[in-house]
Amino acid sequence: MDFNSFVNLFWPSTVNGLVRGSIYALIALGYTLVYGVLRLSNFANSEVFMFSAFGSFFAIDMLGIPDRLSNGDDPYKTGFTLVGVLALCLVMSIIIGGASAVVLERVAYRPLRKRNAPRLVFLISAIGASFAMSEAVGEWGTKQRQDYALARVFKKRRLFSIFNADVRNDYVLVVIGSLIMMVILVLFVNRSKVGRGIRAVAQDMETARLMGVNVDRIILITFLVGGVMAGGAAFFFEIYNGSARYSLGFELGVKAFTAAVLGGIGNIKGALLGGLMLGVIENWGTSLFESNQKMGSVTAFVVLVLVLMLRPTGLLGESMGRSKA
Repeated sequence: MDFNSFVNLFWPSTVNGLVRGSIYALIALGYTLVYGVLRLSNFANSEVFMFSAFGSFFAIDMLGIPDRLSNGDDPYKTGFTLVGVLALCLVMSIIIGGASAVVLERVAYRPLRKRNAPRLVFLISAIGASFAMSEAVGEWGTKQRQDYALARVFKKRRLFSIFNADVRNDYVLVVIGSLIMMVILVLFVNRSKVGRGIRAVAQDMETARLMGVNVDRIILITFLVGGVMAGGAAFFFEIYNGSARYSLGFELGVKAFTAAVLGGIGNIKGALLGGLMLGVIENWGTSLFESNQKMGSVTAFVVLVLVLMLRPTGLLGESMGRSKA
Protein backbone atom coordinates (compact mmCIF):
# COMPACT_ATOMS: atom_id res chain seq x y z
CA MET A 1 0.00 0.00 0.00
CA ASP A 2 1.53 3.31 -1.09
CA PHE A 3 1.16 6.54 0.87
CA ASN A 4 -1.69 7.91 -1.25
CA SER A 5 -3.69 4.70 -0.85
CA PHE A 6 -3.04 4.80 2.90
CA VAL A 7 -4.28 8.38 3.16
CA ASN A 8 -7.33 7.69 0.99
CA LEU A 9 -8.22 4.71 3.20
CA PHE A 10 -7.70 6.18 6.66
CA TRP A 11 -8.08 9.96 6.37
CA PRO A 12 -11.84 10.02 5.61
CA SER A 13 -12.29 7.51 8.44
CA THR A 14 -10.38 9.84 10.75
CA VAL A 15 -12.65 12.77 9.94
CA ASN A 16 -15.79 10.68 10.42
CA GLY A 17 -14.31 9.10 13.55
CA LEU A 18 -13.73 12.48 15.17
CA VAL A 19 -17.40 13.30 14.66
CA ARG A 20 -18.58 10.05 16.19
CA GLY A 21 -15.92 10.31 18.89
CA SER A 22 -17.26 13.71 19.93
CA ILE A 23 -20.59 12.05 20.73
CA TYR A 24 -18.86 9.24 22.64
CA ALA A 25 -16.91 11.83 24.63
CA LEU A 26 -20.03 13.70 25.77
CA ILE A 27 -21.66 10.49 27.01
CA ALA A 28 -18.39 9.36 28.61
CA LEU A 29 -18.32 12.58 30.64
CA GLY A 30 -21.45 11.40 32.46
CA TYR A 31 -19.73 8.18 33.49
CA THR A 32 -16.56 10.01 34.50
CA LEU A 33 -18.29 12.68 36.59
CA VAL A 34 -20.32 10.20 38.64
CA TYR A 35 -17.39 7.82 39.07
CA GLY A 36 -15.15 10.68 40.15
CA VAL A 37 -17.56 11.64 42.93
CA LEU A 38 -19.04 8.30 44.05
CA ARG A 39 -16.42 5.81 42.80
CA LEU A 40 -19.37 4.02 41.19
CA SER A 41 -20.21 3.52 37.53
CA ASN A 42 -23.62 4.86 36.58
CA PHE A 43 -24.51 2.27 33.96
CA ALA A 44 -27.96 3.81 33.58
CA ASN A 45 -26.33 6.89 32.04
CA SER A 46 -26.65 5.18 28.67
CA GLU A 47 -30.44 5.12 29.03
CA VAL A 48 -30.44 8.78 30.00
CA PHE A 49 -28.86 9.31 26.59
CA MET A 50 -31.53 7.14 24.96
CA PHE A 51 -34.33 9.03 26.75
CA SER A 52 -32.87 12.30 25.57
CA ALA A 53 -32.61 11.04 22.01
CA PHE A 54 -36.40 11.18 21.80
CA GLY A 55 -36.41 14.80 22.93
CA SER A 56 -35.95 16.11 19.40
CA PHE A 57 -38.88 13.96 18.27
CA PHE A 58 -41.08 15.55 20.92
CA ALA A 59 -39.96 19.04 19.92
CA ILE A 60 -40.56 18.37 16.22
CA ASP A 61 -44.01 16.94 17.00
CA MET A 62 -44.86 19.92 19.23
CA LEU A 63 -44.27 22.23 16.27
CA GLY A 64 -46.41 20.06 14.01
CA ILE A 65 -43.62 19.88 11.46
CA PRO A 66 -44.27 16.24 10.37
CA ASP A 67 -47.87 17.11 9.40
CA ARG A 68 -46.77 20.19 7.49
CA LEU A 69 -44.11 18.24 5.62
CA SER A 70 -46.56 15.47 4.72
CA ASN A 71 -48.98 18.09 3.36
CA GLY A 72 -46.24 19.82 1.41
CA ASP A 73 -46.53 22.97 3.53
CA ASP A 74 -43.76 25.21 4.76
CA PRO A 75 -42.50 23.70 8.06
CA TYR A 76 -41.65 27.20 9.34
CA LYS A 77 -45.19 28.63 9.12
CA THR A 78 -45.20 29.35 12.85
CA GLY A 79 -42.30 31.75 12.44
CA PHE A 80 -39.61 29.31 13.54
CA THR A 81 -36.40 29.33 11.55
CA LEU A 82 -34.11 26.35 11.10
CA VAL A 83 -31.94 27.67 13.93
CA GLY A 84 -35.01 27.99 16.15
CA VAL A 85 -36.13 24.43 15.44
CA LEU A 86 -32.68 23.00 16.12
CA ALA A 87 -32.33 25.10 19.28
CA LEU A 88 -35.68 23.82 20.58
CA CYS A 89 -34.65 20.23 19.84
CA LEU A 90 -31.36 20.73 21.69
CA VAL A 91 -33.04 22.35 24.70
CA MET A 92 -35.66 19.59 24.86
CA SER A 93 -32.99 16.88 24.75
CA ILE A 94 -30.96 18.60 27.47
CA ILE A 95 -34.00 19.09 29.73
CA ILE A 96 -35.04 15.45 29.38
CA GLY A 97 -31.46 14.29 29.97
CA GLY A 98 -30.96 16.42 33.06
CA ALA A 99 -34.39 15.63 34.53
CA SER A 100 -34.09 11.87 34.01
CA ALA A 101 -30.60 11.87 35.55
CA VAL A 102 -31.89 13.73 38.63
CA VAL A 103 -34.78 11.28 39.03
CA LEU A 104 -32.33 8.41 38.63
CA GLU A 105 -30.14 9.74 41.44
CA ARG A 106 -33.09 10.29 43.78
CA VAL A 107 -34.69 6.89 43.10
CA ALA A 108 -31.88 4.45 42.30
CA TYR A 109 -28.86 5.85 44.16
CA ARG A 110 -29.68 8.12 47.11
CA PRO A 111 -31.79 5.59 49.09
CA LEU A 112 -28.94 3.08 48.81
CA ARG A 113 -26.35 5.64 49.92
CA LYS A 114 -28.43 6.47 52.98
CA ARG A 115 -28.39 2.78 53.90
CA ASN A 116 -24.66 2.38 53.19
CA ALA A 117 -25.48 -0.41 50.75
CA PRO A 118 -22.67 -2.53 49.28
CA ARG A 119 -21.30 -1.50 45.89
CA LEU A 120 -22.83 -4.56 44.24
CA VAL A 121 -26.30 -3.32 45.20
CA PHE A 122 -25.64 -0.01 43.43
CA LEU A 123 -24.63 -1.93 40.32
CA ILE A 124 -27.79 -4.04 40.41
CA SER A 125 -29.92 -0.93 40.96
CA ALA A 126 -28.30 0.88 38.01
CA ILE A 127 -28.74 -2.09 35.70
CA GLY A 128 -32.37 -2.49 36.81
CA ALA A 129 -33.07 1.19 36.18
CA SER A 130 -31.39 0.89 32.80
CA PHE A 131 -33.61 -2.00 31.71
CA ALA A 132 -36.72 -0.27 33.07
CA MET A 133 -36.01 2.91 31.10
CA SER A 134 -35.25 1.16 27.81
CA GLU A 135 -38.25 -1.17 28.00
CA ALA A 136 -40.55 1.70 28.99
CA VAL A 137 -39.60 3.55 25.82
CA GLY A 138 -39.91 0.33 23.81
CA GLU A 139 -43.45 -0.28 25.04
CA TRP A 140 -44.70 3.29 25.38
CA GLY A 141 -43.23 4.61 22.19
CA THR A 142 -41.81 2.50 19.45
CA LYS A 143 -39.02 0.01 18.95
CA GLN A 144 -37.45 2.23 16.32
CA ARG A 145 -38.22 5.62 14.91
CA GLN A 146 -36.80 7.36 11.89
CA ASP A 147 -36.90 11.12 12.36
CA TYR A 148 -37.73 11.88 8.75
CA ALA A 149 -38.99 15.33 9.73
CA LEU A 150 -35.70 16.38 11.31
CA ALA A 151 -33.78 14.88 8.40
CA ARG A 152 -35.88 16.89 5.94
CA VAL A 153 -35.68 20.09 7.97
CA PHE A 154 -31.91 19.80 8.43
CA LYS A 155 -30.64 18.53 5.11
CA LYS A 156 -27.11 17.16 5.13
CA ARG A 157 -24.85 18.57 2.48
CA ARG A 158 -21.17 18.71 1.67
CA LEU A 159 -19.50 21.98 2.65
CA PHE A 160 -15.88 21.41 1.65
CA SER A 161 -13.19 18.75 1.59
CA ILE A 162 -9.90 18.33 3.45
CA PHE A 163 -7.41 16.20 1.53
CA ASN A 164 -10.25 14.47 -0.34
CA ALA A 165 -12.26 13.85 2.84
CA ASP A 166 -15.72 15.41 2.56
CA VAL A 167 -16.87 17.59 5.44
CA ARG A 168 -20.66 17.89 5.76
CA ASN A 169 -22.69 20.49 7.60
CA ASP A 170 -23.77 17.93 10.21
CA TYR A 171 -20.10 17.11 10.91
CA VAL A 172 -19.38 20.77 11.63
CA LEU A 173 -22.45 21.18 13.84
CA VAL A 174 -21.68 18.04 15.87
CA VAL A 175 -17.99 18.77 16.42
CA ILE A 176 -18.35 22.49 17.19
CA GLY A 177 -21.41 21.93 19.38
CA SER A 178 -19.68 19.15 21.30
CA LEU A 179 -16.54 21.23 21.79
CA ILE A 180 -18.60 24.13 23.14
CA MET A 181 -20.30 21.85 25.67
CA MET A 182 -16.94 20.36 26.69
CA VAL A 183 -15.37 23.79 27.20
CA ILE A 184 -18.35 24.95 29.26
CA LEU A 185 -18.06 21.84 31.44
CA VAL A 186 -14.32 22.31 32.02
CA LEU A 187 -14.86 25.97 32.95
CA PHE A 188 -17.76 25.01 35.22
CA VAL A 189 -15.73 22.38 37.08
CA ASN A 190 -12.64 24.59 37.41
CA ARG A 191 -14.04 28.09 37.90
CA SER A 192 -17.40 27.83 39.66
CA LYS A 193 -18.11 27.34 43.35
CA VAL A 194 -20.17 24.23 42.60
CA GLY A 195 -17.34 22.90 40.43
CA ARG A 196 -14.90 23.30 43.30
CA GLY A 197 -17.37 21.42 45.47
CA ILE A 198 -17.50 18.59 42.93
CA ARG A 199 -13.70 18.33 42.93
CA ALA A 200 -13.60 18.47 46.72
CA VAL A 201 -16.11 15.63 47.07
CA ALA A 202 -14.24 13.66 44.40
CA GLN A 203 -11.01 13.99 46.35
CA ASP A 204 -12.37 13.17 49.82
CA MET A 205 -16.10 13.04 50.48
CA GLU A 206 -15.94 12.91 54.27
CA THR A 207 -13.47 15.77 54.57
CA ALA A 208 -15.59 17.84 52.20
CA ARG A 209 -18.64 17.11 54.36
CA LEU A 210 -16.78 18.24 57.48
CA MET A 211 -15.76 21.44 55.70
CA GLY A 212 -19.43 22.30 55.17
CA VAL A 213 -19.98 21.02 51.64
CA ASN A 214 -23.53 19.78 51.04
CA VAL A 215 -22.52 16.38 49.66
CA ASP A 216 -26.05 15.30 48.68
CA ARG A 217 -26.52 18.50 46.69
CA ILE A 218 -23.15 18.10 44.98
CA ILE A 219 -23.93 14.51 44.01
CA LEU A 220 -27.33 15.55 42.64
CA ILE A 221 -25.73 18.34 40.59
CA THR A 222 -23.11 15.90 39.31
CA PHE A 223 -25.85 13.60 38.01
CA LEU A 224 -27.62 16.64 36.54
CA VAL A 225 -24.51 17.78 34.68
CA GLY A 226 -23.88 14.26 33.41
CA GLY A 227 -27.47 14.11 32.18
CA VAL A 228 -27.08 17.44 30.40
CA MET A 229 -23.99 16.11 28.62
CA ALA A 230 -25.92 12.97 27.62
CA GLY A 231 -28.78 15.15 26.38
CA GLY A 232 -26.45 17.19 24.22
CA ALA A 233 -24.89 14.00 22.87
CA ALA A 234 -28.36 12.67 22.03
CA PHE A 235 -29.23 15.76 20.00
CA PHE A 236 -25.97 15.65 18.07
CA PHE A 237 -26.47 11.94 17.44
CA GLU A 238 -29.90 12.75 15.99
CA ILE A 239 -28.33 15.27 13.63
CA TYR A 240 -25.60 12.82 12.65
CA ASN A 241 -27.60 9.60 12.45
CA GLY A 242 -31.21 10.71 11.94
CA SER A 243 -32.83 7.82 13.84
CA ALA A 244 -33.31 6.43 17.34
CA ARG A 245 -34.41 3.13 18.83
CA TYR A 246 -35.02 1.90 22.33
CA SER A 247 -31.83 -0.20 22.34
CA LEU A 248 -29.73 2.82 21.41
CA GLY A 249 -28.61 3.43 24.99
CA PHE A 250 -26.91 0.07 25.39
CA GLU A 251 -25.24 0.22 21.98
CA LEU A 252 -23.64 3.64 22.43
CA GLY A 253 -23.39 3.38 26.21
CA VAL A 254 -20.95 0.48 25.96
CA LYS A 255 -18.79 2.50 23.56
CA ALA A 256 -18.92 5.60 25.77
CA PHE A 257 -18.04 3.64 28.91
CA THR A 258 -15.16 2.07 26.99
CA ALA A 259 -14.03 5.58 26.04
CA ALA A 260 -14.12 6.67 29.68
CA VAL A 261 -12.05 3.66 30.75
CA LEU A 262 -9.63 4.12 27.85
CA GLY A 263 -8.95 7.73 28.77
CA GLY A 264 -8.96 7.07 32.52
CA ILE A 265 -12.35 7.00 34.20
CA GLY A 266 -12.72 9.76 36.75
CA ASN A 267 -10.68 12.18 34.64
CA ILE A 268 -12.54 14.71 32.48
CA LYS A 269 -9.73 15.20 29.99
CA GLY A 270 -9.38 11.43 29.83
CA ALA A 271 -13.04 11.06 28.85
CA LEU A 272 -12.60 13.59 26.06
CA LEU A 273 -9.42 11.95 24.78
CA GLY A 274 -10.87 8.45 25.10
CA GLY A 275 -14.02 9.37 23.19
CA LEU A 276 -12.16 10.91 20.27
CA MET A 277 -9.65 8.06 20.14
CA LEU A 278 -12.33 5.39 20.25
CA GLY A 279 -14.30 7.02 17.44
CA VAL A 280 -11.23 7.22 15.21
CA ILE A 281 -9.97 3.71 16.01
CA GLU A 282 -13.42 2.22 15.45
CA ASN A 283 -13.69 3.86 12.04
CA TRP A 284 -10.16 2.79 11.13
CA GLY A 285 -11.11 -0.80 11.91
CA THR A 286 -14.25 -0.50 9.81
CA SER A 287 -12.25 0.81 6.84
CA LEU A 288 -9.47 -1.73 7.28
CA PHE A 289 -11.92 -4.64 7.22
CA GLU A 290 -13.86 -3.38 4.20
CA SER A 291 -16.71 -1.49 5.90
CA ASN A 292 -17.41 -4.25 8.42
CA GLN A 293 -18.80 -2.25 11.36
CA LYS A 294 -18.54 -5.19 13.75
CA MET A 295 -14.82 -5.44 13.07
CA GLY A 296 -14.56 -1.74 13.81
CA SER A 297 -15.94 -2.40 17.29
CA VAL A 298 -13.64 -5.41 17.70
CA THR A 299 -10.63 -3.27 16.78
CA ALA A 300 -11.60 -0.62 19.34
CA PHE A 301 -11.98 -3.17 22.15
CA VAL A 302 -8.68 -4.86 21.27
CA VAL A 303 -6.93 -1.50 21.54
CA LEU A 304 -8.64 -0.93 24.90
CA VAL A 305 -7.34 -4.25 26.24
CA LEU A 306 -3.81 -3.48 25.04
CA VAL A 307 -3.86 -0.03 26.64
CA LEU A 308 -5.13 -1.40 29.96
CA MET A 309 -2.45 -4.09 29.93
CA LEU A 310 0.20 -1.39 29.71
CA ARG A 311 -1.59 1.25 31.80
CA PRO A 312 -4.40 -0.17 33.97
CA THR A 313 -5.66 3.28 34.99
CA GLY A 314 -6.16 4.38 31.39
CA LEU A 315 -4.23 6.96 29.42
CA LEU A 316 -4.83 9.86 31.82
CA GLY A 317 -5.91 7.90 34.85
CA GLU A 318 -6.06 10.04 37.97
CA SER A 319 -8.89 11.09 40.20
CA MET A 320 -10.94 14.13 39.27
CA GLY A 321 -10.27 15.60 42.68
CA ARG A 322 -6.55 15.75 41.95
CA SER A 323 -6.91 16.72 38.33
CA LYS A 324 -7.01 20.33 37.22
CA ALA A 325 -9.82 19.42 34.87
